Amino acid sequence: MPGTVNAESRQPSGPLAGLTVFDLTRVLAGPSCVQMLADLGAAVIKIEKPGSGDDTRGFVPPSMPGTAESAYFAGTNRNKRSVTLDIAQPEGQLIARALIARSDILVENFKVGTLARYGLGHAQLAPEHPGLIYCSITGFGQTGPYAERPGYDSLIQAMGGIMSLTGEPDGAPMKVGVPVADLFAGLYGAIGVLAALRHRERTGQGQHIDIGMLDTHVAWLANQGMNYLATGQNPPRLGNQHPNIVPYQVFATEDGHIVLSIGNDPTFARFCREFGLDHLCGDERFATNAARVANRALVTETLTPVLAAHSSSWWLGRLEALKIGCGPINTLEQVFADAQVIARGNLVDMARPDGTSVRLVANPVRLSATPVDYRLPPPMLGEHTDEVLTDMLGLSETDRAALRRDGVI
Repeated sequence: MPGTVNAESRQPSGPLAGLTVFDLTRVLAGPSCVQMLADLGAAVIKIEKPGSGDDTRGFVPPSMPGTAESAYFAGTNRNKRSVTLDIAQPEGQLIARALIARSDILVENFKVGTLARYGLGHAQLAPEHPGLIYCSITGFGQTGPYAERPGYDSLIQAMGGIMSLTGEPDGAPMKVGVPVADLFAGLYGAIGVLAALRHRERTGQGQHIDIGMLDTHVAWLANQGMNYLATGQNPPRLGNQHPNIVPYQVFATEDGHIVLSIGNDPTFARFCREFGLDHLCGDERFATNAARVANRALVTETLTPVLAAHSSSWWLGRLEALKIGCGPINTLEQVFADAQVIARGNLVDMARPDGTSVRLVANPVRLSATPVDYRLPPPMLGEHTDEVLTDMLGLSETDRAALRRDGVI
């Protein structure tokens, strides 16, 4: 089940229903972490600076169709209630602490030490709220010589090695086309929160989760990181080829390009037999994957004219019938029109209070008993300030008017 649109009731129905997140995040790493928790049912209070809000509200163009709202912001802020609050003011800090007292989880991605200046650091809150799960997401973590540096996705991709691995062999270092360093930090943050919830369930104790973007980046270097540790040699850039498997790469066809992914020796032998390359099966340079990796240029040179002899559709049809790994190289238009993407419910339309709707990328987690739900579209700045302060703290209209007059909310 891909998930349910639950905008009518706005009551969380996912596995984290009943939990409240105090969200002090902005831009991408932190908001993506919190949106995962929100999609799983947690109630989220997103704290934004009065007048400006999350930085990504200004990341336009593009805007969502029919609105002036940032598409960037919309992508990571559904299922959240927006409260404008100036935590730099003493009154704002008091309100923040009152809301934190009614929360289970706090997620923040301020620079190290910033929240402590406002009395909202983990060390300051933990004695009063021992069950609070406090997740900090920063560029370099809470310790180490770089701890106080700001962290940005492209900076982390550069420092973490992925840019040295990405791009054509003779080209410039290249970052990945989406902000993967931010997104992985958010995912690891969500995993940490879920683990901390299990610990609190057993012991009643919260804890501090310290997520550094560089740490998470190093963790997902995966096979390339292990290739270096095994050899002591920096892996070269290989363009669209795989460092450990050959052929596993992009090939030009008669009218475009496809990906050919042959993951083992029997499949390579089957490929050769089916497409008139039987002679390669007896050639020791082609017989095993290790030999093909050692003779990468020869394998590519040999197969290039073979793939170029037919159209992409011809190859995809034949290879899919033979159950040999292959795929088209889709534009985003083709991705969102793909039959599998549609069948899996990877897009969701959410109604906005003004009657318009917003189309969003769905949560990919499929839970059979407690599916994610979509109950709140990405909020307008401060849309829920009065609602939250009234419902959770009992502030009167007079109280709220005074706070607005002073610029606190």
